[in-house]
Amino acid sequence: MKRKKLFTFFTAIALTFVLAVMSNRFSLTAPVAAQSGNITISAAISLKDALTEIKTLYQKTQPQVQVVYNFGASGSLQQQIEQGAPVDIFISAANKQMDALQAKNLLLPGSRRTLVTNRLVLITPSSEKKINNFQDLTKPEISKIAIGEPKSVPAGQYSEEVLRFYKILDQVRPKIIYAKDVRQVLTYVETGNVNAGLVYQTDAKTSNQVRIVATAPPESHAPIVYPMAILKNSKNPNVAKTFDQFLLSNQSKNVFKKYGFAI
Repeated sequence: MKRKKLFTFFTAIALTFVLAVMSNRFSLTAPVAAQSGNITISAAISLKDALTEIKTLYQKTQPQVQVVYNFGASGSLQQQIEQGAPVDIFISAANKQMDALQAKNLLLPGSRRTLVTNRLVLITPSSEKKINNFQDLTKPEISKIAIGEPKSVPAGQYSEEVLRFYKILDQVRPKIIYAKDVRQVLTYVETGNVNAGLVYQTDAKTSNQVRIVATAPPESHAPIVYPMAILKNSKNPNVAKTFDQFLLSNQSKNVFKKYGFAI
């Protein structure tokens, strides 16, 4: 009788253990709850390549979610949001635009954070050999320099700060060609329509038609940060939060690093 009781006792323990292991194993391998719906992300155009790749990774785990990107100059995107554009997440290339939206109480409280950082570089067409540093922009034979429009393009604002740091802004101002966004600056340089341009390091790395001749030192401009936030009027805030978290995942971080951003 005692043997029978002991057998029953140990059998119960063993069964409990097996069930616990199976339950735990199931919880580890169970897929993340699927989301559904559409979200629109307005983002600085310098993030285009990285975010496009991240979207592919995200939709492997959330195929029911349709992610729509709206890329452009941060200032233009800010104005669109202020005018009521249906946006779920905003990612700017500077704090200025995000600050403006926060001041108007358009951000979901607690959702703002810094995503990545970047560097500003001076580039020339690959064949241009007359420019090797920022001071060379003052040479008489250098007639056209492209930068983003400072009022709407953060890269343009940083560019003016750098030129002011080197005390050459007033001297080169007559040579400046303003572009609608940083990718247009890159195109101007690639096509040889200008002698040089100032773009983000990440943009320069996407082209084999330009040459990086100098990198602006950190102290020459305001920190280049990319804040992101969920908009208060998001029509699908739960899905927006899921995508927001995915942007902070190790998978996404590796993609950003691949394209030259710093975390």
